[in-house]
Amino acid sequence: MIEVRHLTKSYGPKKAVNDISFKAEEGQVLGFLGPNGAGKSTTMNILTGYISSTEGQAFINGVDILEDPIKAKSFIGYLPEQPPLYYDMTVDEYLSFVYSLKKCKLPKKSHLNEICEIVKLTDVRKRLIKNLSKGYKQRVGFAQALVGNPKVLILDEPTVGLDPKQIIEIRTLIKRLGKNHTVILSSHILPEVQAVCDRIVVINKGRIVANDNADTLARNLSADHKLILHIEGGSDEIKKIILSIPDVERVFVGRQVDERVYEYHVEAKEGADVRRDIFKKLAARNYPILMMRSNELSLEEVFLKLTTGDEYGGAEKLETKLDSMAKGADEK
Repeated sequence: MIEVRHLTKSYGPKKAVNDISFKAEEGQVLGFLGPNGAGKSTTMNILTGYISSTEGQAFINGVDILEDPIKAKSFIGYLPEQPPLYYDMTVDEYLSFVYSLKKCKLPKKSHLNEICEIVKLTDVRKRLIKNLSKGYKQRVGFAQALVGNPKVLILDEPTVGLDPKQIIEIRTLIKRLGKNHTVILSSHILPEVQAVCDRIVVINKGRIVANDNADTLARNLSADHKLILHIEGGSDEIKKIILSIPDVERVFVGRQVDERVYEYHVEAKEGADVRRDIFKKLAARNYPILMMRSNELSLEEVFLKLTTGDEYGGAEKLETKLDSMAKGADEK
């Protein structure tokens, strides 16, 4: 549904986007991540036809955005970070204006009623947009993107300014829309991306540095593949049982968590999943597993590792610099 081939955008000698390629299929929610200045916004502006590329192609539903921009844009619903609202219009007037602007052919009244119901705007349709809260203004921006029922939705920070309840509602809406639309979601809220996206593309310094689902990225970038477990029972016996599993290489008994409950670090062979075997062996001997989790990186750690070189490199460098500045101030 969306295909980017060898896309490059140059501003003089600087390449804001440097030979990137990726796809987003129908029925897929793709998360597009990158630090400030990475080329994320430039790429989204090219996809929406706002700016042109220097080299490469971008296809929307098989249509080249440069060759036939009007047709390509007819497939797109776009919500920029700052929604393009006219504050002196009511919600109804604004959505009616967008309906006409997009030359929408769907039955106007029922279509706009459906959109307002989806994004929870029904109770404020007669109010001036300038008098709405920031959260409701964001909803109006989301509504205009849905006018015409476009096949592709490009959403830039869609939950900015919303309260926790509204954020959950919008996330649920995005997941529901993703079943029948192609969605590209740009967000700095990493848990949000992890919650709603089927696939994640990470761009850094104009190049794509990762393109996969969150779990695979975490697994591939983790230095080791360990399980951490809390198990009740005799630690020596439990360690022997776990070590008897063929794909287990090492077991380390850590701190005591509670009475007769210890923490175990289990390292398996690369690519092996020993969770079921551990459960079966311990259950057969009546040793309850009270907690089991992977030691893989979180999405936040994956993002930092891809864009700074390690999980906490940027934060550590900043802390070192601040410490140095503080010492200098003390000496003065």
